[in-house]
Amino acid sequence: MASARQLFGDLDKKTADKKTADEMADFFTGATAMALNERLIDGPTPWIRADSPSVCCGSSPISPTHTAAGPARTPRTRMKTPPLTSLLVERILGLPAPKTRDLLVERDLKVPMRDGTVLLADRLAPRTGGEGLPTALLRSPYGRGGPIALQLARPLAERGFQVLIQSTRGTSGSGGDFDPLRHERLDGIDTVDWVCKQAWFAGSLVLCGPSYLGYTQWAMADQLPAQVKAMIPAMTDSALGLAFLRKDAFALEAAFGWGVLVEAQQRRWATARFLLGARRRRRAERVLPLSDADSAALGHRSDIIQNFMVHDTDSPFWDGTDVSNQVPDVTVPASLIAGWFDVFLPGQLRDYARLQAAGRHPRLIIGPWSHNSASIVKTVVRETLEFGLGHAHGTGPADRAPVRVFVMGSEQWRDLSAWPPPEYAPERFHLHPAGRLALAPPPTSEPDSYRYDPADPTPAVGGVRLLPGIKAGRVDNTALEARPDVLTYTSDTLTEDVEMIGDVSADIWFRSSLPHADVFVRVCDVDAAGRSTNICDGFIGVTHADELSRVTVTLSPTAYLLPSGHRIRIQVSSGAFPQYNRNPGTGEPRQTATELKAANQQVFHDPDHPSTISLPTRTR
Repeated sequence: MASARQLFGDLDKKTADKKTADEMADFFTGATAMALNERLIDGPTPWIRADSPSVCCGSSPISPTHTAAGPARTPRTRMKTPPLTSLLVERILGLPAPKTRDLLVERDLKVPMRDGTVLLADRLAPRTGGEGLPTALLRSPYGRGGPIALQLARPLAERGFQVLIQSTRGTSGSGGDFDPLRHERLDGIDTVDWVCKQAWFAGSLVLCGPSYLGYTQWAMADQLPAQVKAMIPAMTDSALGLAFLRKDAFALEAAFGWGVLVEAQQRRWATARFLLGARRRRRAERVLPLSDADSAALGHRSDIIQNFMVHDTDSPFWDGTDVSNQVPDVTVPASLIAGWFDVFLPGQLRDYARLQAAGRHPRLIIGPWSHNSASIVKTVVRETLEFGLGHAHGTGPADRAPVRVFVMGSEQWRDLSAWPPPEYAPERFHLHPAGRLALAPPPTSEPDSYRYDPADPTPAVGGVRLLPGIKAGRVDNTALEARPDVLTYTSDTLTEDVEMIGDVSADIWFRSSLPHADVFVRVCDVDAAGRSTNICDGFIGVTHADELSRVTVTLSPTAYLLPSGHRIRIQVSSGAFPQYNRNPGTGEPRQTATELKAANQQVFHDPDHPSTISLPTRTR
């Protein structure tokens, strides 16, 4: 049997008019789950449910046998071995053969918290010899079945771990209310303490998982006992979610969409419902005032969404949920897994830098992934088996460079000694009149102008996206660049390969006809046929925008090879909707604004106002 990647093509040779291998592998996994659903478990509870195509955002936290209101079932310990599903996941994820496919599952284990709340967990282990193995702990608000069980828990339990999947507070029958980020520190500490006291615990614990499962690791990471040997947080950071809520750049699609997804998960088949409700959600993103968007999408108010709307990153409301200041105190060996098109990449790199500055020796892997790429699961499983098991057994993982990145363009993995790599120096390219981009300073020239209308906002195309069902990563930007509200500046054809690895930033001399505006900057690769593909981008809100000023935009870090014969292109615009909320131009708070004003924007490029993009380059 061919793997999903063999069946559907290579991820990094995708074209704009074909589904990526990641998307097809996700779909294939979900379809297989539905087909095999009734054959996998001895009893009415399915081993897998096709709630979602991805582990990161979304299997349903209310399973068929657990309700938030009803009592949990008595733990069950008998399970039919599902070799077909096990083989399928092995092929799709490209995993080595398991040590066993015969697993024992204990369901609905009751884990008491210090305040008396009881959380539920499932334990998976080989039917024989499981009690002598290290334990992998996954704490999730996305349920204990579906992709979490199929793609993470079972592969680990078949290859040297016993696995405990716990439903976080207020989800999948666990007691209490789900209040995002709020309880994960103390609940995590209490759960680890409980695990270490169980008769089946063999003395070694490894924390792993992506997205929210990664945050649950960071939340308690500075207070872990010696029994915790390693942690593998993926596609996450120690201030999860707060990057969505910048006052100057509200990530509407991620914050609002995730809130809708969480609310939808009170019913079965949550992600299927979420995907089918995309059109309604898109309409809700345009509702004014934005505080009514949750009612438009869900039919009722959502406390989670309202809190996202009202409270910015720096609000005291979020006190205690940002644990980034505790990262230097983390002594557990850590391997961080990130993606070039993941919203949490900047935060992960900050976490990595803090660990390094504290004298730790973390690992870092950055792939060509967005938040819901199927390849993430494969990487998490492999790193947990290699890095996690190595530390759990006391032998340590195999030696390798501390940083491993995927260089897009060349489509190759590269080992680095540090991040950012010191051998790549920032090089400034200048915006010129007539849409040119060059190393030389610009001549005397008039500014370029465009009109931004929030009633017809500049759309987001590909790039950094959080939610399932939304095209992310590298895409064709031709249609976007044809819009009159997008300026482009293009270099001459490259005569040699140019590789850039590291941090990217832009300084744009900007002025608006209104005092409130946004600036979006994107770097693209233009091939010999003229196709423009996005590499990285950044967004910032500007106050006093009616006064000429230099606006510094921080773009996502990247690793990309621009081959000889290609050109570098820079886009400048004032929106990426609905990735970011529309700027109404009035200065009103985002949740209460009801008026939209169009603005005339100017970008300057003259000797006194040199707009530039700084790229970390090295010629080859």
